[in-house]
Amino acid sequence: MGEKLLEIKDYSVTFTSDKVDFYAVNHVNLTVEKGEALGLVGETGAGKTTTALSIMGLLSKYGTKTDGEIWFDGKQLTGMKEKDYRKIRGKHISMIFQDPMTSLNPVFPVGNQIADVIKIHNPKMNQNDVNSKVDEIMKMVGISAERKFDYPHQFSGGMKQRIVIAIAIACNPELLIADEPTTALDVTIQAQVIKMMRQLQQELNSSVILITHDLGIVANFCDKVAIMYGGEIVESGTLEDIFDKSLPHHPYTIGLFNSLPNIAEKTERLKPILGLTPHPSELPQGCKFHPRCPECLDKCKSGDIPSLYTDGTHCIQCHLYHKEDA
Repeated sequence: MGEKLLEIKDYSVTFTSDKVDFYAVNHVNLTVEKGEALGLVGETGAGKTTTALSIMGLLSKYGTKTDGEIWFDGKQLTGMKEKDYRKIRGKHISMIFQDPMTSLNPVFPVGNQIADVIKIHNPKMNQNDVNSKVDEIMKMVGISAERKFDYPHQFSGGMKQRIVIAIAIACNPELLIADEPTTALDVTIQAQVIKMMRQLQQELNSSVILITHDLGIVANFCDKVAIMYGGEIVESGTLEDIFDKSLPHHPYTIGLFNSLPNIAEKTERLKPILGLTPHPSELPQGCKFHPRCPECLDKCKSGDIPSLYTDGTHCIQCHLYHKEDA
């Protein structure tokens, strides 16, 4: 067991709009240790980005209700004043946002945008030291320091993403949250960005939460995995716990793997998960996955959320793995 850096305890987020409640995150529990990479996997609308924004303290205060606790390096983030959060955000916790095309300010050179983060969190640093730090960080992400005077429109999508990563790591954060950092990039550039992020993580010894749909990226990058559905963590464990097909798995996890093409097997069609992800305002009772689950029991359709089945580091929230329910 390593030292805990981030701990989320029974955390929930509910948005209210036009008197309708949207249950975006429901009783989530997560732990990230120092130097560890966690993959947060799930379909669109599962609550992954809302969880990340909660950690960053970037959720709107209006029409938003939260419950539970978020602890970072021994400090409770929930309820923290904005002026105190600003000292943590960007310096100790940074986030790579989903779309590099819209994450950069188009009217400022990229070097200025990297320098801003450094100056905000190191106000006593002189300009020469700031410039040297900008040059160092740009080299770390594989971009010539001479290009710090260029504007975002002068960079390709992959290069923009490298600049966004440079801004995120400018102050050597202990926790880096990457929200689908390769979604807008082509496959070859995706591989380069993920490889670079892995190298940076090892050099900086930072922890990473990688939000993604891509199980292949998770396999190459992460130490632990949490599968999210309907705002809940339905399965979590080490990389081996999730990817070992001989172990028990949540039906949703099995569905995700069955949806992937396998070059070792010849088949006419893939096996998609039937049905659609439930809307956060219309979540089903009991197990949130039961309308789409091929293994659905009567107990899944009503009553409480299934309790956790635990085997060492492997946790599954499903009635199938409880003897009294079988």
